[in-house]
Amino acid sequence: MARILFVMTGADGWTLTDGTVHPTGYWADEVAVPYESFTSAGHAITVATPGGVVPPVDPGSLSDESNGGADQAAHVRAVLEGADELRTPVALDAVDLAGVDAIYVPGGHGPMEDLAVDATSGALLAEALSAGTPLGIVCHGPAALLAAVDAEGRNVFEGYRITAFTDEEERLAGTAATAPWLLEQRLVAAGIQVVAGAPFAPHVEVDRTLVTGQNPASSGAVAAELLTHLG
Repeated sequence: MARILFVMTGADGWTLTDGTVHPTGYWADEVAVPYESFTSAGHAITVATPGGVVPPVDPGSLSDESNGGADQAAHVRAVLEGADELRTPVALDAVDLAGVDAIYVPGGHGPMEDLAVDATSGALLAEALSAGTPLGIVCHGPAALLAAVDAEGRNVFEGYRITAFTDEEERLAGTAATAPWLLEQRLVAAGIQVVAGAPFAPHVEVDRTLVTGQNPASSGAVAAELLTHLG
């Protein structure tokens, strides 16, 4: 049995350029699909958030439309409701990586608000990278990579090949115009190589111990690939 740490957002709002706050959190199926994959394989999950707050789900991600229909939406909601770990998170600064076999970071716009600038989260990911701990990150989750810097301020993922929710997808989703910054642009500016696939289609990149997925449709493939890194 492996121990998988879900590093998750604690933000329920995304502050836009006009000062308004867009309701957000984690994207439902980016948690539900990997959670089901990992637990079905017999692995244990711990959830960690900034300050140990209960991670909020993006209300829009629970809709029938966001999940491809009523049946799948109901299934996603049922998985989340049955995931007791989501209601008993630990604080990021209390995590001991010695007890962690892999880390998974889901998206939603929440990580753009908090994990992107959370030094504790960044240090944890940097430590995991150095230790060779497998990392699975999807959609807007790679925003958390931006806080993973060394003592000189250099991003420890510089030169890595990843994928993430693209600027094109942000525009097609109608959220780019009011976004305070765009994820793909910021990752590239940090020296990280972002490989874009077709908008909203499954796309996964693997570079050493780092597994990334471009969008919600990629979360199942990220989970499957991460499982191969656990032996």
